[in-house]
Amino acid sequence: RTNRLSYRKRPTSIEMELPLLKVSAPELVSGVSGESELKLRELFEQAVTSSPCILFINEVDAITPEREVASKDMERRIVAQLLTCMDDLNSLAVTAQVMVIGATNRPDSLDPALRRAGRFDKEICLGIPDEAARLRILKTFCRKLKLPEDFDYRQLARLTPGYVGADLMALCREAAMSTINRVLLEMQDKNQGLVPKAEGRGESERPQVSEEQMAGLCILMSDFQGSLASVQPSAKREGFATVPDVTWEDLHDIREELTMAILAPVRSPEQFKALGLSAPAGVLLAVPPGCGKTLLAVANESGVNFISVKGPELLNMYVGESERAVRQVFQRGRNSAPCVIFFDEIDSLCPRRSGHESGASVRVVNQLLTEMDGLEVRRQVFIMAAAKRTRWTSDIIDPAVLRPGRLDKTLYVGLPPPSDRHAILLTITRGGSKPHLEQDVSLEEIAHDVRSDCFTGADLSALVREASVNALRSVLINSSGHSYSNGPVADIRVSKQNFEDAFKKVRPSVSKKVRCIGTWTNE
Repeated sequence: RTNRLSYRKRPTSIEMELPLLKVSAPELVSGVSGESELKLRELFEQAVTSSPCILFINEVDAITPEREVASKDMERRIVAQLLTCMDDLNSLAVTAQVMVIGATNRPDSLDPALRRAGRFDKEICLGIPDEAARLRILKTFCRKLKLPEDFDYRQLARLTPGYVGADLMALCREAAMSTINRVLLEMQDKNQGLVPKAEGRGESERPQVSEEQMAGLCILMSDFQGSLASVQPSAKREGFATVPDVTWEDLHDIREELTMAILAPVRSPEQFKALGLSAPAGVLLAVPPGCGKTLLAVANESGVNFISVKGPELLNMYVGESERAVRQVFQRGRNSAPCVIFFDEIDSLCPRRSGHESGASVRVVNQLLTEMDGLEVRRQVFIMAAAKRTRWTSDIIDPAVLRPGRLDKTLYVGLPPPSDRHAILLTITRGGSKPHLEQDVSLEEIAHDVRSDCFTGADLSALVREASVNALRSVLINSSGHSYSNGPVADIRVSKQNFEDAFKKVRPSVSKKVRCIGTWTNE
């Protein structure tokens, strides 16, 4: 028959010494009625003829959807035919020794009848490799690469969280290309950057690397570190995991607590293991409005991945979708470990349950509690949450979320004192360079000004912006109120008077009632 498929026998490995019949599941699908089932029967007949052998079906989910939700009768028939073929192998077990292996990245989409004893009775989950697995993979990939004798594989494995085998292979390839580019640049610098132009060509020729120079090439750790920015791991290609650009300069009072809660377990896992210590399961930050962004500094300092989740965005009107979104967040955290999962507005995601209501919010709380309990078996996945109304936190957030083993540590972030306000102003203005400040402007005086008491980071940012707008207005509009052509940008500077005018418009965003009752204290 012209449509008969032929499957080549190939050895699987030196250890097994068995023939391998490999087929991709979409190849078995045909547009003619009954043709797909015929291909399946022929495949299993060839496997029985070649026994003992291994039959490998890649992307098996393409032909084995759940029959209850299948849209076509052909899909149901293919599933039924595959079940029949696998049952026939059991009846021929004495004479036909065939091992059927299926591969899929969507196990939940398979028909349940395939996942019982006698068919696909053993399931092996190949998850995202952890640090130890990445170390072994890197040593395997780098066996043929020329590296320094003292190359630190463990450091490179620690710098690649979320990388799978294909990502690590791409990283090695990029590092090798980076090494060649580095050598070429060094040769250009040595030859004063240019080689004499070839006759008839308009540009300089790049220096050629001789075989002796190629033999002396060596891939350094700096080449790998430079390639990390160009190789994006598979676990971070959905726009979820990020590393913020905030530093420790915005955190002072809670620095030590956050260091022991998150940074120490990541940087010194051996010491924690030797003492029998377990990392805190979760940290709740009591943050006044406008001061929440500073907590992102943890991810930058530790070098871990960061998943930011706004509480309401997980809620969905359809049954089961909210719980699936919660599971997906934690799954991405496991894939990107070490990772910090930050839940903003946790009070909207985990409201206090009275025991009588039912709905999406209650199911989300239950799902979140279940995932938090699983932190004991997940390594280097940390939970952080922020709540804006801390005085009434116990009345708004469900108490089960705050018990030990979940969000078991609460850190209160107060309004910044004058010294912190000065540091925040330096960060906002980039040391007074953006915007450019006049010589009469003193950020320290502004930070210690009585009018800036109870200013949050957001308030200080609004103050700088209002002063900058005042400076721009004075340049664009003359005394008669008419605008004129723009002048040089470098001439625009913010003066002390611009800040004085800004103080008249910008007020603290935290109300007096909240400040007086001590909401942002440990009381």
